Amino acid sequence: MSTRSNVVIATLAAVLTAGAPSALAQKMYDPGATDTQIKIGNTMPYSGPASAYGTIGKTESAYFKKINDEGGVNGRKIDFTSLDDGYSPPKTVEMARQLVEQDGVLFLFGTLGTPSNTAIHKYMNTKKVPQLFVATGAAKWNDPQNYPWTMGFQPNYQIEAAIYGRQILQTKPDAKIAVLYQNDDFGKDYLKGLKEGLGDKAAKMIVAEVSYEVTDPTIDSQIVQLQASGADVFVNVTTPKFAAMAIRKAYDIGWKPVQYLTNVATSVASVIQPAGPEKAVGIISSNYGKDPTDPQWQNDPAMNEWRAFMKKYYPEGSLTDANNVYGYAVARTLVQVLKQCGDNLTRENVIKQAANLKNFDTGTGLPGIVINTSPTNYAPIQAMQLTRWDGKEWVRFGQVISK
Repeated sequence: MSTRSNVVIATLAAVLTAGAPSALAQKMYDPGATDTQIKIGNTMPYSGPASAYGTIGKTESAYFKKINDEGGVNGRKIDFTSLDDGYSPPKTVEMARQLVEQDGVLFLFGTLGTPSNTAIHKYMNTKKVPQLFVATGAAKWNDPQNYPWTMGFQPNYQIEAAIYGRQILQTKPDAKIAVLYQNDDFGKDYLKGLKEGLGDKAAKMIVAEVSYEVTDPTIDSQIVQLQASGADVFVNVTTPKFAAMAIRKAYDIGWKPVQYLTNVATSVASVIQPAGPEKAVGIISSNYGKDPTDPQWQNDPAMNEWRAFMKKYYPEGSLTDANNVYGYAVARTLVQVLKQCGDNLTRENVIKQAANLKNFDTGTGLPGIVINTSPTNYAPIQAMQLTRWDGKEWVRFGQVISK
């Protein structure tokens, strides 16, 4: 072999060697990611006391099918496994372990429920697997210093409840407040926020606090007890099944306080219609997304896109259920995160990109409400607007309120 040939071969070898690290760096995978797919895990209460939320998982699954039909994310199809935990924390633990250790998902996404997510909180962070965009508004999900692998999505319950507390102070400073709350982290977080909003007047203004268990067949006795307290303001901290029960019972026994209802129980399809639209008139809540029953969004391009998606990919899903708008919005946000990940589909980069969303617009958020995150801010949405049920629809009032 000539000297010239040796030089050419040596030079080529040097180029290939030098290029190897960068070539390898272009694609980085953890379990659950390959050149062709991204495996994502989820738990959802398709059965049990919070089954009204199951439609969120169905919407997310339908949206990922849409994305796959369009070629996937950066050429990779989404393999979405959603399991029914029945809103039972022990089942959530079992299923999270199965998804991570047996099914080998890249991360968990959209797992629903404060008690359910609390049960796997430490596990996910110990395993260093993202617990991303959990479907619960507990304040604890925004704690990147201590739990860097867990991130929420919706406004947290303490902020929401504090907004109601301040609203009560402004509009009815002599109120006697009765609170019904779910006896878990969801309810207690909300109660804490309400007291923060009321400030030093909380102890005097709150005349009754009554809890219920998610296994209770009815909450009639709790509503009667709250009425007996003489309260003229009722703060209803419940999930959909119990929210409908509470609204209906309060009306049927002739109790007519000013009512505040948590945002997670405002769905027309799963709460207002079962309770009776006429029985919910005047109830105050809040929103950060476009209500599908609001005529204002009838010709909104983004909502028309949502309706077209529902018609094609989830035709059995209700067009009056705000949970289906939520599922669509959070799934769109996840796809944005995956796009930002490019070919670096490691668990570390997934959470890094989730913490690097800048003014992302889901299309279904209220005007002015966009998603922003950072390494020190794991609360994607921190603004809401008050809304009131008028018998036919939720009517927004006041300004968008930021944290």
